Amino acid sequence: MAGNPLQRLHALGQSIWLDYVRRGLIASGDLARLMTEDAVTGVTSNPSIFEKAIDESAEYDEAIAGASGTPAAIFEDLTVADIGAAADVLRPAYDAADGGDGFVSIEVSPTLAEDTEGTIAEATRLWRRLHRPNVMIKVPATEAGCAAVRRLIADGINVNITLMFSLQHYDAVAEAYISGLEVRAGQGKPLTPLASVASFFVSRVDTKADPLVPPELGGKVAVANARATYARFRATFAGPRWEALARRGARLQRPLWASTSTKNPAYSDVLYVDELAGPDTVNTMPPQTMEAYRDHGRPADRLSQDPGAVLAALPGHGVDLLRVGSELQREGVQAFAESYDKVLASIERKRRALVGGRHDA
Repeated sequence: MAGNPLQRLHALGQSIWLDYVRRGLIASGDLARLMTEDAVTGVTSNPSIFEKAIDESAEYDEAIAGASGTPAAIFEDLTVADIGAAADVLRPAYDAADGGDGFVSIEVSPTLAEDTEGTIAEATRLWRRLHRPNVMIKVPATEAGCAAVRRLIADGINVNITLMFSLQHYDAVAEAYISGLEVRAGQGKPLTPLASVASFFVSRVDTKADPLVPPELGGKVAVANARATYARFRATFAGPRWEALARRGARLQRPLWASTSTKNPAYSDVLYVDELAGPDTVNTMPPQTMEAYRDHGRPADRLSQDPGAVLAALPGHGVDLLRVGSELQREGVQAFAESYDKVLASIERKRRALVGGRHDA
C-alpha cells in the first residue's frame, strides 16, 4: 500500500471521497475494498449520479416494481436505502476519525434551490429518517441555501454545501457555517460532533475560462481559483472569532474539491487532484479519476502555491470569476433539476414496464 498514490494523498492530510454510489457498489463489497486498499473515507452523491445508476442498470428494478407511491417518493426510498447502507459501511472510518471523516452525502431536491424553508424542512426530514451521525445533507450554495445552512447547523445537522464556484460563494458558505455554530453555542448546545464541508467545483471553471485566455493559462484558472479559496479558508478559520468556537469543540469546515474529473483531453487526467493536494481538505473523485490517480498520481502539497499571477492576468482577458461562478451555479442547479426530472420519469417508465410485464405473464 505504501506505493499507492491514493494512500500517500491521504497521508498528506487530504481525505479521499468517492463521487459515486449505486446499490451494487455496496452489496458487492467494493466500497469496503476501496476503504481498505485506497484509503477512501467518504462518498458523495447527487441527482445526476442516481439518475445514471437507476436508469442504466437493472439493480433497482425489483424495488421499483414492488414500490407504491409517487415517483418522487420511490426515488427518495431508493436513495435513502443506498445512503444508509453506504453510511453503515463507512462507519468504521467515522469512528476511527472521532467523527471527523467517514461521511456519505445525500442531496435535498434541486427544486428547492431557491426555497429556504423548503430546504430546511426536507433536510431535517432526511436527517431524521437516515438517523446516522455520519450522514451529511447536501444543500446548494444559493442565497436561499446559505440561509438554510445557518439554521441547519444551529439545529445540529451535518451539511455539505454544494455548487460553489467562486470566492464569493465560499465567503457566504463559511459565514453561514460559522454564524450557525455561534447560534448553537449561544443556545448552550454542543458543537461536537457536528461536521460540514464546503464543496467547491473545479473543472467547469476552466471550461468557461479556457476559450478566453491564452494557451499558457489554459488549465490553470480553475486551480488558481481553488487555491485562492484555500487561502481564504486558512484565513477564515483563524483568529478570535473562530478560536472561541474551536475551544468549544467546533470542527473546521473543510474545503471539498468537487468536479475533479478532467474535461479537456489535452490536460492530465489527474490535473485537479495533483494540483489541489493539501491538508485539511477533501477531494471527491469519480471512479475513473480515482483509477487514474491510483496508477500515476503524484502526491505533494501544492495547495499553498500562490495563485496571484494567474488571477492578476484574468481581467485583461475578460475573465470575471464572480460572473463565471454565478453562471456556473445557475447551470449546475438547472442540470441537477433536469437529472431529477429524468430519474423520476425513468422510475415511472420502469415501473409501468415491470408491473405490466407481470400482468402480461
